[in-house]
Amino acid sequence: MTDPLAGAAAGELLKGALEIIRSGYEFRPTLERSRETFDSLSSRVQKIKQLNRNLDSSTEEIDKLEALVRDGKELIDKYSKVTWWRFLCFPCYQCKLKASEDALTRHTTTIEPVHIRLGMMEIQSGIKIILQTLLMSGKENIGGAIEEPECIGMEQHLNKLKIELLKDGMSVLVLTGLPGSGKTTLAKKICWDTDIKGKFGVNIFVTVSKTPNLKSIVGTVFHGCRRPVPEFQSDDDAINRLSALLLSVGGNDKNPILLVLDDVWPGSEALVDKFTVQIPYYKILVTSRVAYPRFGTKILLGQLDHNQAVALFAHYAKLNDNSPYMPEEDLLHEIVRRCMGSPLVLKVTAGSLCGQPFEMWEKKKDRLQNQSKMEFSQTDLFCHLQQSLDALEDEFHINEKVCFMDLGLFPEDQRIPVPALIDMWAELYQLNNDGSKAMAIIHYLTTRNLINFIVTRKVAKDEDKYYNNHFVILHDLLRELAIRQSTEKPFEQDRLIIDITGNDFPEWWVGENQQGTIGQMFPCFSRMIRQKQLKVAARILCISTDETFNSDWRDMKPYNTEVLILNLHSSQYSLPCFTKKMKKLKVLIVTNYGFHRSEIKKFELLGSLSNLKRIRLEKVSVPSLCELKNLQKLSLRMCNTRQAFENCSIQISNAMPCLEEMSIDYCNDLITLPDGLCEISPLKKLSITNCHKLSALPQGIGKLENLEVLRLCSCSDLLEMPNSFEGLNKLSCLDISDCVSLTKLPDDIGELKKLKKLYMKGSKLGELPYSVHKFEQFKHEINVICDEETVTLWENFRAFPNLKIEIFREDIDLNWLHGVHS
Repeated sequence: MTDPLAGAAAGELLKGALEIIRSGYEFRPTLERSRETFDSLSSRVQKIKQLNRNLDSSTEEIDKLEALVRDGKELIDKYSKVTWWRFLCFPCYQCKLKASEDALTRHTTTIEPVHIRLGMMEIQSGIKIILQTLLMSGKENIGGAIEEPECIGMEQHLNKLKIELLKDGMSVLVLTGLPGSGKTTLAKKICWDTDIKGKFGVNIFVTVSKTPNLKSIVGTVFHGCRRPVPEFQSDDDAINRLSALLLSVGGNDKNPILLVLDDVWPGSEALVDKFTVQIPYYKILVTSRVAYPRFGTKILLGQLDHNQAVALFAHYAKLNDNSPYMPEEDLLHEIVRRCMGSPLVLKVTAGSLCGQPFEMWEKKKDRLQNQSKMEFSQTDLFCHLQQSLDALEDEFHINEKVCFMDLGLFPEDQRIPVPALIDMWAELYQLNNDGSKAMAIIHYLTTRNLINFIVTRKVAKDEDKYYNNHFVILHDLLRELAIRQSTEKPFEQDRLIIDITGNDFPEWWVGENQQGTIGQMFPCFSRMIRQKQLKVAARILCISTDETFNSDWRDMKPYNTEVLILNLHSSQYSLPCFTKKMKKLKVLIVTNYGFHRSEIKKFELLGSLSNLKRIRLEKVSVPSLCELKNLQKLSLRMCNTRQAFENCSIQISNAMPCLEEMSIDYCNDLITLPDGLCEISPLKKLSITNCHKLSALPQGIGKLENLEVLRLCSCSDLLEMPNSFEGLNKLSCLDISDCVSLTKLPDDIGELKKLKKLYMKGSKLGELPYSVHKFEQFKHEINVICDEETVTLWENFRAFPNLKIEIFREDIDLNWLHGVHS
């Protein structure tokens, strides 16, 4: 008879044996699955570690993950060497492998979140590199993108240019023609061509201009190659580094380079030579008013033929079947003929007639000279353009003409920030402070094709009157025209424009100036006479200096100056000593056009100017604040602010007690705002945008009882907002768009009785505070502008009759990240 206990024991033994056999069969598949898992994670972990270093992020979490992956791989390597006769140990080995996998699962849940995190960090790292490049380059937008232009009537030239560029071999191609013949338009258009972008892995557009700065041009090439811009010690150092750069990023058939040197002026042939580095698969396209025959291949842009000219004119005059005023065909063709095939003249003339009645077309025809000669000179160009400018005055658009002339105050080939124009025109011509009238003038000049108007990024509605991403671009020839209007009688006109190269001041400023025999015999008397006579009557004084200027200013007496514009390139810059004599000064605009920030000295001179209302500083290190008792607006763009805000001995509320508006944009060293800012009770608008290191707002921000607009968009490190918002009784607009680290709104946001607009596109809020329910009690409409992800937070509040939810879809063009730069 069989013992039941023995039978049970035998059964358990058999069951255990079967489990060992089953584990033996499953061990190898488990081992291979574990190997795939750990190998897949290992490469991702290393990449995340590198990205962590790039982003200056904490490594504690990833170090734990790395240790788990390392231990798992060691276990797998060890068990891979186990022979089959040790199968009795397989269950033990499999348990250890399972324990290793479980530990990994607890840390990451699944592989996919790690993959997602890797992708997000790659995006973050890329964004950081882009932002750093933008800050170093000084091209706003400004990241340096060039807009794709329209190229109507010039298709034949475009195709010819494309064929030449696609040919093999190193070459310099010169695109030449009169000013306004379309050289820059073609050069920009070719950079957008699909075949050209497919051929050239690196595609860089650089504007040279009349007074080229070699270091800045080379810096733009570095920027175009997505490399940090070094601080060049000399022009030779810049060229040496350029050669090394081009060799490292291109010079092979897989990554050919196209460099466009646009607007190379006569006499700059030697500059082009410096860029002709002898490497294969490298082409240079030069646009110039001269042909430079020794560079070989050239394309001459002549006048458009009549059919091409009519097509271009009709486009810019908006002539179609729906046009309210359609001219007779003979009149149209006669006006086009009198524009002599010049694209610029055709464009401006068409703009002046767009939407105009028959009588204006007849008047324009009579004004335009009946050109019988075949060739069209630069003098003819100015004559035609001057007529379009004079027409503004005839049509009672005198303000528009005056404002157009002000555009010549800014450097050639540079974007002109609209906020700078608003500051000037508000004080000079009593236009309203919100910029709406200034924008009306800008739009009018745009419709007349006298200027180009661009918006680099739309973050708010136009009616919010936020213009930090709005710029004006002026054609070189039209800029020359604006300057001519201002410099015919420099000491009697409203504008005085001074360009200083090196330390060579204009002769009328420091020269002997024909002071006579006494002045020649006694230089001291000559200096006394000059200084006595050198009184500046202009309301606007604009001074441009290059990188070699040493700030050794000569004296003058600008007693009537109301606007001072300083355009600079140097790393150190002192305000002119005569600044303290500008008792009527209302607006100061200081812009550094170099690649690296400039240190400003003698800022304290501004403390004695009681009428100074607006200061705009761009790409400078803001010095310690001085007392600016009547300052109403301070704008800082791409500046270092630490010395002014953190290391200043004077409280900001004491320095600027009357401040009504502060705008801080792309100031990447800004971590916190000074607490004293909350003591400036007149403050109405506070805009802190694209300041990616800003982590917190002052706790006392609720003291700003007159604050109407608080804009914090694209402050990616902003973690929280203080719960003191109930004191902001007049706040009507709050913008937290793209504040990706902000997880919640202030608990007391429902106490903002005047709130009308809440921008929260791109935010990562987890929930809305309970006080949002109070919005239903407001008697006015509240607009919430958000994206498709954020709109889900508002589902429970859609029933509020006064709540309007709008989904904002931003159209961001990233084509320029693939090689098109300026």
